[in-house]
Amino acid sequence: MGAHGMFSLQGKTALITGAARGIGFAVAKRFRTAGAEVMITDISDAAEAAAAIGARFVRLDVSREQEVADCFQELAVQQQRLDIVVNNAGIVPRDNFVLTGAGHDDSLREVFEVNTYGVFYGLKHAPARMNDYGSIINTASLAAHLAVPGNSQYSASKAAVAQLTRISAVELGVRGIRVNAVCPSFIRTEMGGGDLGENMSAELTALGRIGEVEDLVGLYHFLASDESRFISGQVFNVDGGWTAGVSMRLMSKYAQFD
Repeated sequence: MGAHGMFSLQGKTALITGAARGIGFAVAKRFRTAGAEVMITDISDAAEAAAAIGARFVRLDVSREQEVADCFQELAVQQQRLDIVVNNAGIVPRDNFVLTGAGHDDSLREVFEVNTYGVFYGLKHAPARMNDYGSIINTASLAAHLAVPGNSQYSASKAAVAQLTRISAVELGVRGIRVNAVCPSFIRTEMGGGDLGENMSAELTALGRIGEVEDLVGLYHFLASDESRFISGQVFNVDGGWTAGVSMRLMSKYAQFD
């Protein structure tokens, strides 16, 4: 897709958190292909990866508000304004169970500091450095809507992101800034893949497979582009049809189809 083609991001500047790898890096690559100037941020060093796609890298721990504020302040010093912000950084907690009593305070706090506070800080500090009529995209999760045993802390952190998305869309709409969220199901990344993701996706999704990062980037691209200019406050499931209903594979275990 050329930079000047449909859904062009030519002339736009984007900042993406948690973009050293996985979904964030895939989105960064797509935005570059569409013509945007891209700033990758992550707690991990991604300078080399960023340079390889013609992006900039800034180290950022989104759980620390001062670091987030400083990152956006640095843009002000450089007299650079953003058109697109993707609040994507996230972690999976070490323990998640309510039933077994295994969920610890420090784990809950840790996951909320990154997944929820990190998004909140982005929503709080980004708009002052954004052009009017820009786009903010938050990465939530299917876990925001779907109750999976053993997933309490992560699910709660992402459900909060969904609601922050809606409220921010209402508040920032006066400037024409749109805020939407993407809710992936299991995606084949370091964080979201593995046997559990593969097996559950095969059994429970209408399409019968785990998602790939390539299955997500088109939605982020669309939401970043001017073609989605009347879409705001929406939370999009990208889940292979998981939430549409009972999969045929699961149904066939309990019912005979003629």
